Amino acid sequence: MSFTILQRSRHGIRSLKVTKAVIVCAAVFALALPIVTAVVGYQYAKYQGHLADVDQTTIENWRQQLSEQKASLNKAKATSQKQLNALMARLGIMQAHVRRLDAAGARIANVAGIDAKEFNFSVPPAIGGPEELDELKEQVSDGEFFNLLDELSSQLLSKEQQLSALESLVLDKQIGVERYISGRPITKGWMSSFYGRRTDPFSGRPAWHAGLDFAGKEGSPVVATAAGVVTFVGDRYGYGLLVEISHGDGFVTRYGHNKEATVKVGEVVSKGQQVAAMGNSGRSTGAHVHYEILKDGKQINPLRYVNRKSKS
Repeated sequence: MSFTILQRSRHGIRSLKVTKAVIVCAAVFALALPIVTAVVGYQYAKYQGHLADVDQTTIENWRQQLSEQKASLNKAKATSQKQLNALMARLGIMQAHVRRLDAAGARIANVAGIDAKEFNFSVPPAIGGPEELDELKEQVSDGEFFNLLDELSSQLLSKEQQLSALESLVLDKQIGVERYISGRPITKGWMSSFYGRRTDPFSGRPAWHAGLDFAGKEGSPVVATAAGVVTFVGDRYGYGLLVEISHGDGFVTRYGHNKEATVKVGEVVSKGQQVAAMGNSGRSTGAHVHYEILKDGKQINPLRYVNRKSKS
């Protein structure tokens, strides 16, 4: 079977014969086109979905890496903070040593009669000179740095002990037997409370009393029970206005609750010299002086020192 298609043109009538084979091919093409289109569309959609999966996986990997990096950063910050805290603690200890060295040096200079302008311990020493910075390029590890700090702290402690010994020698030579602690810290008055356990006057509960109380008239003299160097004058919790005197060999006397002080830090005082006026400052119920004696930083009972006779 065949079809003849007539077409008129300027050259006349032309005929186009369509055979059965052509018709079959056209029908097959028409039927196959939707199927091919569907298959190609499916494959394209599948490929696009695969790309989307790859992108999502990559994003998840990035998130995981960022999380790990953040955890590492936090860990590094925590380690750095611990090292900084340790460093600050060591620096605080070293600063305390330096302050004690300055105080001891100032006391020795005062006792020895050295010009304060010549040895001024309140300002850093004058230093200078050229330095070869190229020789300092080597990096110091954390361990080496902390070892240097330990060594410097040890040196400061050693110097502090040496200076304390020197202070004792100077005091021995300067004030001699007057360093012998004896007698009462007042010229007039009476003992109003003993050393040891007592009933607290504020709470009414049993409490430890680390000194002796001597009551009297407000403004009456408070005197040093031995010669020494004034190491502290000022307000301190519980004591009110406090005067503290170092007598060498680890002995220190304290005079608390004063109305006013008549000495200053670094001053050398003689035995029996007035150091304050009796008052009612701090944790106190009336005019009196709270008297303490410390040996190597520990409070001891002052009573036997109050009752013993002075050396001649």
